[in-house]
Amino acid sequence: MAETAQRAYRAACPGCGAPVEFRSAQSTHAVCSFCSSTVVRSGDTLARLGRMAEVFEDYSPLQLMAAGRIDGKPFTLVGRLQYKGETGTWTEWNALFDDGSAGVLAEDNGAYVFSRAAQAPTEIPEAGDMRVGAVSSIDGKLYNVASNHPVALISAQGELPKLPPLGQPFPMVELRSSDGEVLSIDYGTQPPAVARGRAVTVDELQMSGLREEAAKEEKGRQFSCPNCGAPVEVTLSTTRSITCRACNSIIDVSQGTGGELRHAIQDEPVQPVIPLGSTGQLQGAQWQVVGFQHRMGHEPGDEDESFGWSEYLLYNRKRGFIFLVDSEEGWSIVKPTTGAPAMTPGGKTATYLGTTYVLRESYEAQTNYVAGEFYWPVERGHTTFNSDFAKGGSVLSMEKTRSEVTWSSGAKVASDTVAAAFNLKDKQLKRGDSGPTLPSGSGMGIGCGTIMLIFIIILILLMVLKACSDDRDGSGGSGFSSGRSSGGSYGGYSSGGGHK
Repeated sequence: MAETAQRAYRAACPGCGAPVEFRSAQSTHAVCSFCSSTVVRSGDTLARLGRMAEVFEDYSPLQLMAAGRIDGKPFTLVGRLQYKGETGTWTEWNALFDDGSAGVLAEDNGAYVFSRAAQAPTEIPEAGDMRVGAVSSIDGKLYNVASNHPVALISAQGELPKLPPLGQPFPMVELRSSDGEVLSIDYGTQPPAVARGRAVTVDELQMSGLREEAAKEEKGRQFSCPNCGAPVEVTLSTTRSITCRACNSIIDVSQGTGGELRHAIQDEPVQPVIPLGSTGQLQGAQWQVVGFQHRMGHEPGDEDESFGWSEYLLYNRKRGFIFLVDSEEGWSIVKPTTGAPAMTPGGKTATYLGTTYVLRESYEAQTNYVAGEFYWPVERGHTTFNSDFAKGGSVLSMEKTRSEVTWSSGAKVASDTVAAAFNLKDKQLKRGDSGPTLPSGSGMGIGCGTIMLIFIIILILLMVLKACSDDRDGSGGSGFSSGRSSGGSYGGYSSGGGHK
């Protein structure tokens, strides 16, 4: 029979003398809330290891001592670890159950996964052998390797069951199954630590004790653009990248607005059909347009034929994020999936939640313009390899980078539905149905390239006319023909970039 609440242990911080409390017998480390000393517990004594870096403000609705329930069991958040990897930063909250056991509530990109420690498999592959996108069998169950990249602890707070060295990278691998299970392998310990979990929502966890003032703090989160000095305001707690409305610079705020802000200048702004900040009713919920990106794609090995599409990032406080995609084939609504669809050998079909989708096309995609706020560190020029699958009006997409694979699923939506949702004229959106939104100025004026193209066309026409004339004169020649087609196929059901 499981124990009831564990006896709490309290001792003076070796750094400042303030009380440091351990509520769980499993916790080995804690961070003093007064002086940020990192202390380790050995029996009934505490030893100071050093000073922990300050926790950066991520404006999370969660906080220490917030409580919730999962599978009918109550828990309390007693500590948190903040990590940074190639795809941005995320937080792992140490959840203590009433019976003394522990779990982890991972908070990343406005999404949550609750996991608990699992028995390590008999044989755990080396991190270097876990190729992103490959299928791996763990204890007889098949998983897709979703991400594999080095991560590092950047800050911590509260009571902790583990404490990796601050700022020292170690491999972290995440695997996902077709039934939505998330399996993480932490190579920062020996043997590697394994945890199993699933996606959850704050409402599902019946959380209480949340930060009621979070919304007020978000409204006052302002800073000056590091490029032009104009005021920039962040409105979402999960924002990792934002663009300056004055100079269009992309600004990295993944370390919080109090740290050094990296930025990248981008020119030739693309005008979104749906203005940023617009709100609309879709799928029974109110959504706000918080981000926009224009992307270009081409088939591998064919740089000449390219196509473009637009993605709008929509946010709802209860449901998180979805993407509204505008491609040549029309509009669609997609959302990143937790599980990893199962693909057949050769990747011609993919099955997700009992539905089989057929591969429509594969292509390389590149982000060439962004505006607004994003929950991942977006970059102009970011390149991914995409595969789009379809079944009727439903879509399933895979987006792959060197270190991560993300899937998204959704369905097509009529342009008049989008127009009604955002109070726009349908003809404005039909313009998007017929082709991509191009950079401003791309269709204005005649540049040197256009003049040269016109000259070449005229030259070709003169050659054709001469050849036809030669045939009529009986002077020989084979005439003129061209088998090359114009245009290209359209993608556009991407999940919006490589992000966890």
